[in-house]
Amino acid sequence: MGNKFEEKTISTTQIFNGKIVQLQIDDVTLPDGNTSKREIIKHPGAVAVIAVTDTNKLLMVEQYRKPLNKSIMEIPAGKLEPGEEPVITAKRELEEETGYTTKTLEYVTSFYTTPGFSNELLYVYFTDELTRLEEKKQLDEDEFVAVHEISLSEAEKLLTEQEIHDAKTAYALLYVKERINERG
Repeated sequence: MGNKFEEKTISTTQIFNGKIVQLQIDDVTLPDGNTSKREIIKHPGAVAVIAVTDTNKLLMVEQYRKPLNKSIMEIPAGKLEPGEEPVITAKRELEEETGYTTKTLEYVTSFYTTPGFSNELLYVYFTDELTRLEEKKQLDEDEFVAVHEISLSEAEKLLTEQEIHDAKTAYALLYVKERINERG
């Protein structure tokens, strides 16, 4: 596709530098020569894991999301640490959030979560070779989750009820459904 409608940065003003994100305002020149401002959130990237148990249940975590002011069900996920390979992050997050581990993580895809204002790139992995850890790993100090094993039909119902209400988990349901259909 190229950069047909590229916007040239004139200047950048750093607004906020936080633990997870940075916010900046870019003054840009538009393709027609006019100028505008762009509010941009810089994010280190993240991973998500589609984990299916040997009884064909999806591992999901229920977590309160403050920006939404509600709890939602999601596939396990977390942010990349500096210099960390996405597959390493995926295994760590699976272990911390679910109490399961795996020797096999299959790369599925990656996508930008909110390209209108953020550069967050989310890497998605799949595993159906899970082993319960003898001792559960520690969650992040400010993280509280409940683990659920949910059938695909239960997950689809949660999606229509907006208990599952995020793009990565909706994508995961489509992926699992397609994978089941391919197996026949």
